[in-house]
Amino acid sequence: MTNFNSTKIFKGYSTAFRQWRADSHCQYIHGYALNFKVWFEGELDDTNYVYDFGSFKRNGIKKTLSEMFDHTTIIAEDDPKLETFKQLDNDGLIQLRTMDSVGCEKYAEWVYNLIDDKIYEETDGRVGVMKVECFEGGTDNSAIYEPKEKTTEYTEQAYNNNNIEITKTFI
Repeated sequence: MTNFNSTKIFKGYSTAFRQWRADSHCQYIHGYALNFKVWFEGELDDTNYVYDFGSFKRNGIKKTLSEMFDHTTIIAEDDPKLETFKQLDNDGLIQLRTMDSVGCEKYAEWVYNLIDDKIYEETDGRVGVMKVECFEGGTDNSAIYEPKEKTTEYTEQAYNNNNIEITKTFI
């Protein structure tokens, strides 16, 4: 099997958040135009693509990214001021999203999980996401999420020289 790599950059998701545990200015609400670079790996399809990037609109990935990150405020689920943010959302002043934790590292992981699951299913396992990098727009800062190893299970069947079926499971 020959593997190819390709990348896609999703740009310009204006997101506000705060690191409430930080002992710095990051404890205050601030925001960036987030960008995500996604690395794909897989075999080429019949059009010689690793993955047809036009599919991101059709399969809802672009819409889901916008709903999560575009002009939203993301707050950690354990933020002691969460109720205040919920009230701001109820008053129509912010579009609140919550996550277990916030920051570029967690955003990269969230995007990885969103895209890898959908792409793997759509391509019947032909393509997967290798890693995702989240950039804080206008800065030199980024964070990368890359799982230590894929744990996709598959079974391979073959026959030995005596026509006895051999089944191997790989993880």
